[in-house]
Amino acid sequence: MFQLLLAIIYLAFISLGLPDSLLGSAWPIMYQEFSVPVSYAGGISMIIAAGTIVSSLQCDRLTRKLGTGKVTAISVLTTAAALFGFSISHSYLALCIWAVPYGLGAGCVDASLNNYVALHYASRHMSWLHCMWGVGASLGPYIMGYALTGGKGWNMGYQYIAALQILLTVVLLISLPLWKKQRTAADVQDSDTAQEQNKALSLAQISRIPGAKEVMITFFCYCAVEQTAGLWASSYLVLHSGVTSEAAAGFASLFYIGITVGRALAGFLTIKFNDTQMIRLGQVLILSGILLLLLPLGGTAGLAGLIIIGLGCAPIYPSIIHSTPDHFGAENSQAVIGVQMAAAYVGILVMPPVFGLIATHISASLLPLYLLAILLLMAVMHEKLLKQTVHGK
Repeated sequence: MFQLLLAIIYLAFISLGLPDSLLGSAWPIMYQEFSVPVSYAGGISMIIAAGTIVSSLQCDRLTRKLGTGKVTAISVLTTAAALFGFSISHSYLALCIWAVPYGLGAGCVDASLNNYVALHYASRHMSWLHCMWGVGASLGPYIMGYALTGGKGWNMGYQYIAALQILLTVVLLISLPLWKKQRTAADVQDSDTAQEQNKALSLAQISRIPGAKEVMITFFCYCAVEQTAGLWASSYLVLHSGVTSEAAAGFASLFYIGITVGRALAGFLTIKFNDTQMIRLGQVLILSGILLLLLPLGGTAGLAGLIIIGLGCAPIYPSIIHSTPDHFGAENSQAVIGVQMAAAYVGILVMPPVFGLIATHISASLLPLYLLAILLLMAVMHEKLLKQTVHGK
């Protein structure tokens, strides 16, 4: 039963990755249909991210009340409804409205599932599960492409993904008894502790936990590095390294391939190395990639640097999450992971546009230095986290 539930969680991570890249792949057609500027995709992304932040912060309360299985099923169903809403939208305003439940569903399931895996499974599974998310995110554009090339339109592409999410909801509902059994096996021993666990922590209470602020900043910085590098890689190679636009687009995709492949490899490395060692290894690799970008060696060095940065990003996200119960205790891990996810999405929302301003008003060639500054802050905060938590190792 334990392995069956793990298989369902793997399936869930693939399915959760499917819609994340749909908007980007369909937007070149959608914005023309809705007669809006191409930049309006950013508005939808911001609404989704805002919803994700809100639901991540509420995840602790909901999970304590309903349990991980029910929260996951409800969240996936909410996401499925939002995706179907996208498919029947005939205006930009409608897309914005449906983006609200999309974000609310995505944030809570992310925080809840990650906490469950951190509590009940080995670190290698956390890496491999996030690798499966990457597989889903890679498959999403292909499904959208199938709908578009078949003459069925972007609407049907969203409906395909919505149908898969509904199917996952059915599987999750059927599997609810498995979640309850596993929850019982891992729960606390005495009634006093159990009663304490039922009390959801406020943001102020979480922030007072030793190391909580540091892990939030660490996660903020990690997502800032990943998203900024992914978004601005092509522009940097074109404007600074003299690479053609067509080649740069292909090179930038290798950054995400590096993350996905890196997480598959990281799963094996976690058998030998602990979470802290994996995070430090990732930071060293990111630093190496940034130094390659700084060297005046042309497009080849830039390409290698981006791939190495992607490989370095691979172990950090899953290792930070998996180490959360060790650092903060199982009773606090859901609350802390919730604020970690919120901090992550703030980093995604804020830091790439900040570099956009730098690139516009100064130069895109400053990308390596921008990434380096964020990386140094991440490393400092992670080391402070280890000093402030009893179980840091």
